[in-house]
Amino acid sequence: MLTLGNALRLIPVTLVMGIIFFLSHQPATELALPPITGVDKLAHAVAYAVLAASLLYGLEPVMRHRHKPRVTGLVVVVLCLAYGMTDELHQSFIPGRVPSLADLVADGTGAALLVLAWLRLWPGRPGQTVS
Repeated sequence: MLTLGNALRLIPVTLVMGIIFFLSHQPATELALPPITGVDKLAHAVAYAVLAASLLYGLEPVMRHRHKPRVTGLVVVVLCLAYGMTDELHQSFIPGRVPSLADLVADGTGAALLVLAWLRLWPGRPGQTVS
């Protein structure tokens, strides 16, 4: 059942998605990343790890009693990848930006690493006591 409290938990994911959209909407000439090899992929991984964390925060109470944590984690990674695909499509319409499979891989990697850490630390996993 969706309660007001659960609905409010979706605010962070909405904000993170909005920030990703805003950053993706910037023309390539206006992006000022440091000239370090791979920094753009690191930025993608971090952004999508934050997206995954906000999705877990928003979805976890609703899905906690209906699904196993691994299913919740898989749903989060799939949702992050789906958003990453729409983000790459969106970038194809922005001057100087091009869609990139490597960016999508970085997005999925960031989301998956965050979910793996969450699964490792999730207090309700078997063999771990909930306080």
